[in-house]
Amino acid sequence: MLDAERYLDLLMALQPPGAALPRDPGTVWGALLAAEAEELARVDARAADLWTEADPRTATELLPDWERICGLPGPCVAAAPTTLAARRRAVHTHLTARYGQRPADHEALAEALGYVGARVEEFRPFRAGLSRAGDPLSNGDWAHAFLLRTADVVTIRPFTAGGSCAAEPLAEWGDALLECELRRRAQAHLIVLFAYGPKEE
Repeated sequence: MLDAERYLDLLMALQPPGAALPRDPGTVWGALLAAEAEELARVDARAADLWTEADPRTATELLPDWERICGLPGPCVAAAPTTLAARRRAVHTHLTARYGQRPADHEALAEALGYVGARVEEFRPFRAGLSRAGDPLSNGDWAHAFLLRTADVVTIRPFTAGGSCAAEPLAEWGDALLECELRRRAQAHLIVLFAYGPKEE
């Protein structure tokens, strides 16, 4: 990326020699070239901004276009992220996600949405000969349920410099987007439950 001074040097070097086009910056011709150099530098800087906007993880101006292309906020519109960082994460997750129906796939979705260390706990039916006294009776509908447990108890997302923008709240609570997305992607017959924090022994 070139600045205005470098563009002015280039414009001066490109002009033909002679008294009609003086190279002195203090002349009217020099002032005209300086103005053109400023505009060229501005356009150059805006073109360089495209490198930032080309990646949804750093996009700001083109983020609404990224969301439109991805069809976001999608079915989870009530739980759609409102902060800049969450919107970027949602677009990036949508573009890079390849999820199946295994527990590891559900854990990967949770991690992509910012919940590192989330684990799926499945409920095994009580079986004579396999289960022991004191094991929970997880028959019936429990055979078609699983629980996603996040590692963190606190689900507060604070305002961060560079990751948030004006008019955003100083903190957000809750995990409506995680719950909506996981329920949407789970098989239709499954009951998805959520728990936050480590399992108490």
